[in-house]
Amino acid sequence: MQAIVCHAAKDLRVEALEQAPGLARDQLRVRVARGGICGSDLHYYQHGGFGAVRLKEPMVLGHEISAVIDEVGDPQGGFSVGQRISVSPSRPCSDCRYCQEGLPNHCLNMRFYGSAMPFPHIQGAFRETLVIDSRQAHLLASGTTLAEGALAEPLSVGLHAIQRAGGVFGKRVLVTGCGPIGNLLIGSLRAAGALQIVAADLSDSALACARRMGASQTHNLKDEPEALARYTADKGHFDVMFEASGSAQALRDGLSCVRPRAVVVTVGLGGDVSIPLNVVVGKEIDLRGTFRFHPEFAQAVDLLNRKAIDVTPVISHTLPFNEAVQAFELAGDKQQAMKVVLDFGVRE
Repeated sequence: MQAIVCHAAKDLRVEALEQAPGLARDQLRVRVARGGICGSDLHYYQHGGFGAVRLKEPMVLGHEISAVIDEVGDPQGGFSVGQRISVSPSRPCSDCRYCQEGLPNHCLNMRFYGSAMPFPHIQGAFRETLVIDSRQAHLLASGTTLAEGALAEPLSVGLHAIQRAGGVFGKRVLVTGCGPIGNLLIGSLRAAGALQIVAADLSDSALACARRMGASQTHNLKDEPEALARYTADKGHFDVMFEASGSAQALRDGLSCVRPRAVVVTVGLGGDVSIPLNVVVGKEIDLRGTFRFHPEFAQAVDLLNRKAIDVTPVISHTLPFNEAVQAFELAGDKQQAMKVVLDFGVRE
């Protein structure tokens, strides 16, 4: 079996790995069909990690995948060979204190595909075949493509962010950062009934995608640095803000645009930043983080299957998985690419 393995920064190889022998009754063997390259995959490829998380051994990348079932451990388990599925990379232990408290995304023993946080690393899903737990498998409808199925994972991130916001129906919403996560979040906001969705970014192509995903208005802050100033009158305009760019400046600017008692959810921000606490205190703003997801994955697949959200505008390129280096280089070029999908050779 071939897999995409990152050995160090800029050292990405397609190489042979042994297949896992045998199946337990609660397991499935699947052929990986499509895989979306995520921002964390790019960090491992470009920098060998992110923050304090570094590669200490070769690691298979990837956690956004769809697949076709090749073998079932339990013929009576509800799955059959040939079924098309989206695979959740989230594998909490179910036993730790946070799992028991209903916070599985904070599992102390999480096994999340393609993560160098623990050591030994949790190997990823960019491989031709994979053994998964049955609970990770979510059936795709006949009208849902394998590429769409691979985007259930980043869609789940946006759905969890909305859950952290406490609901957006009838709300005026600002989204800063229109990469894949930001744009999938915009599609989720539209499906969730947001009254107004204003998107801000530095790229015309990213904002064009935002409009296709359902943004009401878009602003290119590179061309119009003061574009958000119009939303600061009378203590602010927006009920909810999602910061998905990872920019400290975007977060600070957004705080001046939200109204008193607004909710601000940081989706993409990392590292140490300074924020104007006088604004947070004076306007009684709720500042909330959001981390991964778990139950939202089933919701994401359901939304895809019902065509409630169209994720295809986010998919900019599809390349064969054996051209992994070219695909990762392309994914890192934000002027050309939005979401790059790897094709592992499984036909629809």
